[in-house]
Amino acid sequence: MKAQVQIDLQSALAVHQAIAQDEALHGQLAELAGWCLDALRQGGKIFFAGNGGSFADAQHLAAEFVSRLQFDRAPLPSVALGTNSSSMSAIGNDYGYDQVFARELRAMAGPHDVFVPITTSGNSPNILAAVEVARELSIRTMGFTGEGGGRLGDFCPCLRVPSRRTERVQEGHILLGHILCGLVETAYFKG
Repeated sequence: MKAQVQIDLQSALAVHQAIAQDEALHGQLAELAGWCLDALRQGGKIFFAGNGGSFADAQHLAAEFVSRLQFDRAPLPSVALGTNSSSMSAIGNDYGYDQVFARELRAMAGPHDVFVPITTSGNSPNILAAVEVARELSIRTMGFTGEGGGRLGDFCPCLRVPSRRTERVQEGHILLGHILCGLVETAYFKG
């Protein structure tokens, strides 16, 4: 077991090292941070959505904006779609599970908002449906996905963590999400 721990740690470090060296990804992340900053300065919100571990990441990142990350400050408006369980179960029952994020986004999003869909595969039907709504509403959208990008890459620009292993992709997503939150928080409050 100890040998497997070392193998897994080296695997995680290799993905983080690849992220650290990917200047195109750094540029995309900076662009997304700029979009979020513009949205917040115009009274907009930042929306996140995901399934399973990515759902937890969506909640985690929305909480970093609303609460705080690096220093005490005023809250920033951010929402993880699907966290209202009554709404999610009603939409899933009445319209189908593929509409749980799309319907909420349509109800709450405005023209100055940003949408960050999170999917390790890039193929989650409910994420793709929400991205379609974001496109209809002209909401800036940039996804977090894995190496292949899946179908999501056909619908919006994506930050692609260079791995096909779900756990490595999710670890990369939370790393990138924390960097995003830190960039926005610092620029918004410290100029």
